[in-house]
Amino acid sequence: MQHDGSGRIAVQNLSKHFGPVAAVQNLSFTVEPGSVTGFLGPNGAGKTTTLRMLLGLVTPSSGVATINGRTHDQLGNPATVVGSVLENEGFHPKRSALNHLRVYAAAIGVPDRRAEEVLGLVGLSSAAHRRAGDFSLGMRQRLALATALLGNPQVLVLDEPANGLDPEGIVWLRNFLRAYAREGRTVLVSSHLLSEVEQTIDQVVIISAGMTRYFGSLEQLRQGQRSRVLVQPSDAGELVKALQENGITQLEPTQDGRVAVSGATVQQIGDIASKAGVALYGMQEERADLEQLFFQLTQGQYSAPQPQYGQPPQQGGWGGPPSGPQQQQQYPPNYQQQQPPPGHQQPGQQGGGWGGQG
Repeated sequence: MQHDGSGRIAVQNLSKHFGPVAAVQNLSFTVEPGSVTGFLGPNGAGKTTTLRMLLGLVTPSSGVATINGRTHDQLGNPATVVGSVLENEGFHPKRSALNHLRVYAAAIGVPDRRAEEVLGLVGLSSAAHRRAGDFSLGMRQRLALATALLGNPQVLVLDEPANGLDPEGIVWLRNFLRAYAREGRTVLVSSHLLSEVEQTIDQVVIISAGMTRYFGSLEQLRQGQRSRVLVQPSDAGELVKALQENGITQLEPTQDGRVAVSGATVQQIGDIASKAGVALYGMQEERADLEQLFFQLTQGQYSAPQPQYGQPPQQGGWGGPPSGPQQQQQYPPNYQQQQPPPGHQQPGQQGGGWGGQG
């Protein structure tokens, strides 16, 4: 038997160094069959390096990555176990899509008819005899996926599969991957944009600078969404004092002199301010969406925040307190200022942001 048939991907304490550069550092996560797992992080986070180690294309410096309990080189005929798309440029420009697939089919020992089947699966039947060199980027993505499907694999590993797809193609890909997972198969999809795969994935692994920042269900990450109310009072100190006396302590001054209040509704704040005799000149409710949470977890790519496993990120608001003598707020001593989220950088700090090496 080539494998244990579980369809499980396991990455354990995986690291890779290229000279002095640590591309991946002690990475651990699992991908279970029957689900679509997003592998997310900014460009340069180490996603592609990790996938290449999983697929046997790069040797780890330490740790292990397995599919069905075995490393890639132990899978026998790997194409019948795992299909992958790491790039979509491996096509002879003058070869038709059908001929391209037949060459690969022969290489992995599947019949020619499978080439026509997978063209149908990815919606390229009408382009079977067109030259791959004439394909658009989105069509090349579909042809790359068709190539990965030739061996009818139990596991799919896709690196940025939505790149180049139009909105209709993205919807098609989403439906295809979810249907594939419903068959009990395993799907691992990398992306640098949470919004791109949010409606597709069930589980999520978020990395930055080669380290895990979050590993768990998408639902748990959604629980990290928090709202706050930005209040412009006539007297910030009196408002803060009144709110604290009523048990509302998640308070933070903003750069423009307002008070950011978490854990209370607009109505509650208004009632408390009215009873305290504090005039309010405006209130604005804000909610951090998943993309903001993702950015907060990854924006400090080179500041090495601690990883958070299976728990929503602990958030401390949307910005740091004002700095400088001219901006100091005279809040009561028991005012509880929230700390910025992991990896948050105050204005003026330098960080890797969304670029970098890896």
